[in-house]
Amino acid sequence: MYQPHVRVIGDTLWARLEALTTRRIRPAWSVLLRQGDPATHVILLESGSILITLAGSEGERTLLAVRGAGELLGELAVLDAQPRTATVIAAEPCQVRIVPAADFLAFVDEHDLLAPLLRHAITRVRESEAVRLELATASVPVRLASTLSRLVDTASSPALHLAVRLTQAELSQMIGASRNAVGMALRPWREQGWVRTASGGGLLICNIRAIQSHAREQR
Repeated sequence: MYQPHVRVIGDTLWARLEALTTRRIRPAWSVLLRQGDPATHVILLESGSILITLAGSEGERTLLAVRGAGELLGELAVLDAQPRTATVIAAEPCQVRIVPAADFLAFVDEHDLLAPLLRHAITRVRESEAVRLELATASVPVRLASTLSRLVDTASSPALHLAVRLTQAELSQMIGASRNAVGMALRPWREQGWVRTASGGGLLICNIRAIQSHAREQR
């Protein structure tokens, strides 16, 4: 079962890693890491949730994963000194800490963390492959419901209603579907009041369990 980095390295070492730098706030929909950029630092995600996306040759984006608090972001690129392989976007306001690459590498060496971090990376790759398989084979309602479910599961607060600051066009691009197909999937959910337009843009998820159940029935 997938676990966040804080569970892999333990609360004590996580706190020591946090102490290497100060806390920063990043607004929803800001880019935290950009695909192709040099690996100059690692990000600790203290609160909030993020989207990990992969850009294709024609600018299309594919959703690889959704992550919540307690994650390291960009650590693999730092470990192998290669450019970023994906873009990380804040799905909601996030509290982060930015650790320079040199400080992170020294911390990994000091506490013998290379092996557990690499094992954890393998687990993440397997999860991303499962997400990509779902996006390639499942129906649009199932793909959309799964994406919204991941956002709800990783949200920083267990609110009954969760605002997802993604437009219909952005959601369609991430799940590999047309905007019209996403609109058709959303229509019965809107009619039932399970989802509605959020103030300020995006979607307000009101009943994710009902959405999941309805999507499964559409397979």
